[in-house]
Amino acid sequence: MMEIKIKEVADVLKAPAPHMVGDGFRVHNFFPSGYKIDMSPFFLMDYGSKIEFSARKEPRGVGVHPHRGFETVTIAYHGAVAHHDSSGNSGVIYPGDVQWMTAASGILHKEYHEEAYSLQGGPFQMVQLWVNLPAEFKMTRPKYQAVKQADMAAFTLPENGGKIEIIAGTYKGIQGNATTFTPIELYNARLNEGGKASFSFPANYNTGFMVIEGAVKINGKTTASTDNFVHFSNEGTEITIEALGKTVILILSGEPIDEPISQYGPFLMNTEEEIAEALSDYNQGKFGYLEE
Repeated sequence: MMEIKIKEVADVLKAPAPHMVGDGFRVHNFFPSGYKIDMSPFFLMDYGSKIEFSARKEPRGVGVHPHRGFETVTIAYHGAVAHHDSSGNSGVIYPGDVQWMTAASGILHKEYHEEAYSLQGGPFQMVQLWVNLPAEFKMTRPKYQAVKQADMAAFTLPENGGKIEIIAGTYKGIQGNATTFTPIELYNARLNEGGKASFSFPANYNTGFMVIEGAVKINGKTTASTDNFVHFSNEGTEITIEALGKTVILILSGEPIDEPISQYGPFLMNTEEEIAEALSDYNQGKFGYLEE
């Protein structure tokens, strides 16, 4: 019989001090600035812990800004966000929804609290990931994938344990809705108290769990609670979890992209020359136009 090798917890990380992105997003940057951990192909994770926003007529948010060379993945837990881009795309994500934007060759983008949510205020909680693109795909056409929770593929856990929503990748043979450029597993585990689930990821995949709500016991010994990020070692493949109450966990695992990275602000390329070209293209208006 083949020996089962546990993927051990390397660290349970507390949320770094928050900062504001625009006036609508209070975020804790777990990586790359908060903690120096390798989570490739995930380059950045901004976690917006739960916060109450007061009612306001003029929606808070982030004005027009460019992106090139990567994808942004925004996952909503509380509140609602409206977005617009220079390709003419727009939409709203509500709790449970995911917006997967492939900026690739370049796009202008803005995102704000959705109008009705802004007028009433209330709890707000989000995650935004920057997913790197391999060099061969960095200059492909921009695109969107809107994944509504109502349409999301899901696996129901036994014994009323809850469910695993599959945003991307495959869990227990069920394929997630979003397509990816490199192998990525991205799920929301929504567990009832005592709910158990198991996961299997290749040893070399960079893997982390963001505890959105509740608390969880991992591999029968390590406990993590709300606003903790669990970083796993790059050895072993198997992980088990048990919810210590009603719990929501964002699960991310992916094959590393073994290429050089050059980053400048909202540009994520392979070389400094490509960054200079991105700045030049942006300044020349090649990313299109988007009204503030």
